[in-house]
Amino acid sequence: MSALYNDFAGFLAGHFPHKVQKLSLNAGFSCPNRDGTKGRGGCTYCNNQTFSPAYCAPQKSISQQVEAGKRFFARKYPEMKYLAYFQAYTSTHAELSRLIGLYEEALAVPDVVGLIIGTRPDCMPPDLLHYLEGLRRQKFVMVEYGIESVMDSTLERINRCHTFADTVSAVERTAACGIPVGGHLILGLPHETPAEMLAGAKTVSQLPLTCIKLHQLQVVRGTRMAALFEAEPEAFPLLQLEAYLDLLVEYVARLRPDLVLERFLSQSPRQLLLAPDWGLKNHEFTHLLQRRLSERGLSQGCLYEGTHRGLEAEKTARQ
Repeated sequence: MSALYNDFAGFLAGHFPHKVQKLSLNAGFSCPNRDGTKGRGGCTYCNNQTFSPAYCAPQKSISQQVEAGKRFFARKYPEMKYLAYFQAYTSTHAELSRLIGLYEEALAVPDVVGLIIGTRPDCMPPDLLHYLEGLRRQKFVMVEYGIESVMDSTLERINRCHTFADTVSAVERTAACGIPVGGHLILGLPHETPAEMLAGAKTVSQLPLTCIKLHQLQVVRGTRMAALFEAEPEAFPLLQLEAYLDLLVEYVARLRPDLVLERFLSQSPRQLLLAPDWGLKNHEFTHLLQRRLSERGLSQGCLYEGTHRGLEAEKTARQ
């Protein structure tokens, strides 16, 4: 655990007596926002190639992908255990029998100690949630929802094809089953002001989330957002590094103190990234963030409504 915020390593250490590594998997799912179930063309910013490691090629079976991922990490940590992370596209978008088969295939591989399932908030049917509720009594299970924004106007603009009410429902139903819930949010989406983004920290904190991932908006090739950016880049303001750091420290300070913060930066492959290109690795950015928090005298939750400092800040803001 960082002295400045609750980190994901500390969260895992509280659940496992050994080192644990997430292994990204690609089960060949589609997305209801691509196949016509909810929409066509997908979210305007989305290109799944930006977060698909080489070892999780969908041509391989799930067990083959897990074994390849294990070989990749075992060279450095031979005693490592693993969480099978169904990350690509919408990993609950299939028939229940197929989903159960894929999840259990991953869990059957030696040294796999649990599942993390990435999906959309409008794609968690009751029968699947019931299955996961039973599974979590035997294995570690976490569901991670793509929230992206708390503002319906933004969700519509980026073609998410769901509402924030869908997020609230999915997170509450999942948490009620005793399943840890993760949420993914993007800071810097088009037309959202810094004040609106900071207000979003309070909104997110009111959900029964266990952890969140934050990252800056990136424009990547092969997306509708990229076409808009290339046509008129001057009309497409993006957060630069210093502005993002300043926003992020204020955001973290307004988050619920017990939330686990898993990530702050996205690193799209250079060959796909159009902007912004900061040339930083995750650990380098984390060091900058920690330094900025220290310089500002801020830490997670210190401005959260309900803390003494947060109440003082709210009072000052109203004056």
